[in-house]
Amino acid sequence: MKKLFKSGFFKIGLVFIIAGGAVAYWLMPPVAKVESTEIGKGYKVKFKTNGTQIEQFQNQSWNPYFAKGVNMGAAVPGHFPGELEISRDDYMRWFEMIQDMGANVIRVYTILKPEFYEALVRYNEKHQDNPLFFIQGVWSPEEQLIAGQNAFDPKVKQKFEKEVREAVEAVYGNIELEAEAHSGKASGNYVFNAGPYLMGWIVGTEWDPMMVDKTNKNNSGAADYKGEHFQSKSDASPFEKWLAEMVDITATTEAKHGWQHPIAFSNWVTTDPLEHPGEPLITEDMVSVDPSHIEAVDWDAGYFASYHVYPYYPDFFTFDKSFQTMKNDKGEVDSYKTYLHKLKEYHNDMPVMITEFGVPASQGIAHTGMLGRNQGGHDDKTQGEMDADMFRQIHQEGYSGAILFTWQDEWFKKTWNTLNYDIPDRRAYWYNTLTNESHFGILGMYPSKDDVIHIDGDSSDWDKLDDGDKTKLDMQMKGFNEIWATHDEGYLYLLAKLTEPLDLTENSVYLGFDTLKGGNRHAPQLQEKTLDEGLETLIELGNKDKGQMMIASNYDFHTRIYGKLSKILAYDPKHFQDDSGLFNPWKLVVNYLLEYPDSRVDHPFGDIEVGNLLRGTSNPQDPNYNSKAMWQAKGNILEIRIPWMLLGFSDPSSLSAISYKDTGTKQFESEKVEGVRIVPWIVRNDSKEVIGLEGNNPYPISKLPLYTWKRWEDIDVKYVERPKQSYSIMQKAMREVNQPVSEHK
Repeated sequence: MKKLFKSGFFKIGLVFIIAGGAVAYWLMPPVAKVESTEIGKGYKVKFKTNGTQIEQFQNQSWNPYFAKGVNMGAAVPGHFPGELEISRDDYMRWFEMIQDMGANVIRVYTILKPEFYEALVRYNEKHQDNPLFFIQGVWSPEEQLIAGQNAFDPKVKQKFEKEVREAVEAVYGNIELEAEAHSGKASGNYVFNAGPYLMGWIVGTEWDPMMVDKTNKNNSGAADYKGEHFQSKSDASPFEKWLAEMVDITATTEAKHGWQHPIAFSNWVTTDPLEHPGEPLITEDMVSVDPSHIEAVDWDAGYFASYHVYPYYPDFFTFDKSFQTMKNDKGEVDSYKTYLHKLKEYHNDMPVMITEFGVPASQGIAHTGMLGRNQGGHDDKTQGEMDADMFRQIHQEGYSGAILFTWQDEWFKKTWNTLNYDIPDRRAYWYNTLTNESHFGILGMYPSKDDVIHIDGDSSDWDKLDDGDKTKLDMQMKGFNEIWATHDEGYLYLLAKLTEPLDLTENSVYLGFDTLKGGNRHAPQLQEKTLDEGLETLIELGNKDKGQMMIASNYDFHTRIYGKLSKILAYDPKHFQDDSGLFNPWKLVVNYLLEYPDSRVDHPFGDIEVGNLLRGTSNPQDPNYNSKAMWQAKGNILEIRIPWMLLGFSDPSSLSAISYKDTGTKQFESEKVEGVRIVPWIVRNDSKEVIGLEGNNPYPISKLPLYTWKRWEDIDVKYVERPKQSYSIMQKAMREVNQPVSEHK
């Protein structure tokens, strides 16, 4: 008995020792270890610039380095970036996926919470032979800069300087940041020194051209900046002198930690130093912020240029003939390739990195570009193919890095051509596939039923849903045996079991939706039938593969803004009367009407249909998978998922639909609704016989069942995290590249 007690005591003690060791592992910051060298005045250096290249110290020598990376945001579905809800486990999992893709660097835009730096240090502790590096961004006070239009404002300058110093100290694990109410800033105790894993700094954000121009004009007498490590050149503008100081403060603060890293400031096409003679909008070519007007004077790690370059914005990528002079590897005239070549040629004595590029995989489109490289409208596979093409072009043109925008989808994002249709403080709670900015990620953040309900014409997955998670709509309509409905953060899902196999060469299927009082009670699609309540939106499925969402003309947001309000589109006032009988295509604007003298040349208004619904399969395990597939029919089974905004919802999480009310502005009001009433019918293409709306005329759709749901909040948001097809395509492209292109010449 005594022996057993001693043995048990020993085991208990051993457990405490092991447990204590585990606790110590997670509490004690490990020492970051990377191979580095000392240059200059004894500063440690891992990366430095050399001519037009960035180099890495590796295997006791300096080797050319090409940064293959992804940008990383600060939000997950259900949360806004200021909430900083990404966990240490999320980061650890993501780092492994990012490195497995072939990337060697992550770029972040601002100070993240301590868990990011802790996770990176701990991850690299296990990958010392091949660590994952990061570029730290410093967020500039955008709102104050734009509001005040003067970068030299002492309050703006003081705030930016503080942000710079805090970013450096956070990276080196040497600061405790207090939480600031409503600031959206990270806070906590930063004790993990991630500095050795830093690849470089990017200071600031994309610069508003009007602010830059006014800063230059209002500070024309600003003295040249001569700092300890950086200075402005004689031809620098006042704004560039201000930037030289911000870059120098970054270097001076980092030098206290005994390290140097290459530094750049953020820039984009709008404020590049090139001329864009075919750009219609004056503000897109009115002022330059030129990296070559700043130089390092005592910073051995060096200085590089950083640009965000997308293929569809500004408009000169599409319209400027002077940027359509080069052909890509496929033999196509390519404005993106031409631009990359000209930008690199201009910066002929310093390294340049493209630190944002990419296209989103979304239903919505915000700009059109050459070669179909639109801002949106792509499925996941096409997204990857276009991203990979741009990645290879950036590498071929001799750049020092290509950082893809972006790693994960972020639901909270807004887009200029849908922001008037939704509720700003609810955006993070639902998946809006019309807002393309939310879907640049190659790590998909899909709505919660993405791995439960597959649109493929097979109803068996519906059988797996709990009874409380699906609703049978008791309609007793001819042509339809059963209709079921369910929903998630992204879609309304419908399953229709028809009385006979669906032949879309002989029939057209219609699904009408009633959410508000008003809309069309009659329409050509109803033949001679009339309804007792109006429809706001209507889906037509016909001609085998064609599917289209349409919107009642008096509810049509697009025509209300650009026809009735702005007088840009021609319209008939009768179409804004209730029960006009007309359904319009669902459209989004892609460029505004520009006229001289507001623009250099008259530039036509542009819009595009976004209500086309793709027939296909949404099952990612199917070889024919398409992320944009919205419906499928097989035998007598019809499955469809409908994006919430196409149904007129400004926020499905609070059952809010866009109101009919005319506000006289581009901003629409929202109205709480009880749910959605679904009205199905079939039309014989030859005889025009209507099946499913037999009996009374007007047909009493007000008696049909209403599909409704409970309001959901952030804690209720669920999502499916899964690499998109674009991930594996980018993986192939990134693994092909190890060195800058000059190494291959």
